[in-house]
Amino acid sequence: MTATHESAPAEAAPSTGRRRGVVAAYFALTKPRVIELLLVTTIPAMFLAQRGVPSLWLVAVTLVGGAMSAGSANALNCVADSDIDAVMHRTKKRPLVRYEVPRRNALIFGIVLGIASFGVLWAGANLLAAVLATSAILFYVFVYTLVLKRRTSQNIVWGGAAGCMPVVVGWAAVTGTVEWPALVMFGVVFLWTPPHFWSLAMKYKDDYARAGVPMLPVVATTRQVSARILAYSWATVACTLLLVPVTSWVYVAFAVLAGAAFLIVAQRLHAAVRNGGAVNPMKLFHLSNSYLALLFVAIAVDAAIGLPVLG
Repeated sequence: MTATHESAPAEAAPSTGRRRGVVAAYFALTKPRVIELLLVTTIPAMFLAQRGVPSLWLVAVTLVGGAMSAGSANALNCVADSDIDAVMHRTKKRPLVRYEVPRRNALIFGIVLGIASFGVLWAGANLLAAVLATSAILFYVFVYTLVLKRRTSQNIVWGGAAGCMPVVVGWAAVTGTVEWPALVMFGVVFLWTPPHFWSLAMKYKDDYARAGVPMLPVVATTRQVSARILAYSWATVACTLLLVPVTSWVYVAFAVLAGAAFLIVAQRLHAAVRNGGAVNPMKLFHLSNSYLALLFVAIAVDAAIGLPVLG
């Protein structure tokens, strides 16, 4: 594993800027904004699995265990990526870069959080949910962070699979199994991840280039990137329609309308690149967050209402 920058031991370097408190620094290691989006997909998956409102206790336990699992993966990612985080403007305020948390402590924190998440999910939900959550941690850290991220432009395509696991964990927590609707929701998040992340990477292309990370916008032309973003956007919307047999017209109507809005913005991004106009990839990035969140809210609402399914 190569890197363009090696950070000094945390204890030996001064911090820059205003320091966070100890609790806030450890909390920041978990990347709470990322966790929020992951949990937004977990609850609707549980509603759809139940085809109604699941036990509130089970929802709470699954959310707590899921948040701990995601936090563990993110903290361990911060440890592994502290060298490249230090040279990227987007990540230079992370706790390890600012020497707010020693690397050894961050490593222990991430491991303990992962072990605790397994215990919470096993005790409060079931063994399958706990195993799936732990597999997501291992995949994100060892496959994406340590192998794919610094070696291939397809890193986020395959590495993004870890971010798809919350829907499967949520489904397993309710049913004790993994059935095809859970795999469809997994597919939606999997296909959504490249256009979501590549639009962000277009904005911070120079950051990734400086850090030696071969994100697609670094190694491909802008036109190639926008074309792939558009292709994955179409695939995402198409995948959402595979849930039609287990949902009612409420979800289907929203999936079609929201999907159309998502595709319009992706098409406009590609058209702007192709025509040499002003390009604002962050518009798609922010919309993609709202699109996924609202799509899964529609799944939850549809299941809670309990109208006859179309399948």
